[in-house]
Amino acid sequence: MRKAAEVQIAKMEVLSDNWYLLRKATIDIQRSDGSWQRVCREVYDRGNGATILLYNLARRTVVLIRQFRLPAYLNEHDGMLIETPAGLLDNATPEARIRAEVEEETGYHLGTVHKVFEAFMSPGSVTEKLHFFMAEYTESERRGAGGGLVEEGEDIETLELAIEEALAMIARGEIMDGKTIMLLQYAALHLFPDCLRSQRQPAA
Repeated sequence: MRKAAEVQIAKMEVLSDNWYLLRKATIDIQRSDGSWQRVCREVYDRGNGATILLYNLARRTVVLIRQFRLPAYLNEHDGMLIETPAGLLDNATPEARIRAEVEEETGYHLGTVHKVFEAFMSPGSVTEKLHFFMAEYTESERRGAGGGLVEEGEDIETLELAIEEALAMIARGEIMDGKTIMLLQYAALHLFPDCLRSQRQPAA
């Protein structure tokens, strides 16, 4: 296993600071053979975020959301992505932020939430690290309609799906969001393992 990279930042230029921060970095990095190489990379810094999968063990359901995403629309998709609730931290703790995002987007006021892991989602160009959470929900915890914040251009639909259907939607290409796929597969491994057994069975 290689040791940590030796890096020297030669130059950092701000290309855009309109919505979030886009910079062009010129760095010198030591290669595995000991030589040094200068490279340029563009890096987008939008802060860190959090996401969560709501699940109900007794009903075998999960709560997801559907909303328009312009980058997906610009890459040969209709833009309506099915996702887990998520949001940028904006100086809040990951747990506080995800609780607020869930209430804004789905209307659920959660009890206990559990952090399961952290991950860099697009480390080739984006600095963002996501904090992944799970939480069991009940219908009594739904205090509002959700839908997101109109002033931020959000128009969010809440979906309650059987876990089997959500996993099948991944296979059919109907769920294409990375963080959502990761959390659904985590749920299949740790909460609904019988789903995986049934998926492995050959067709009759």
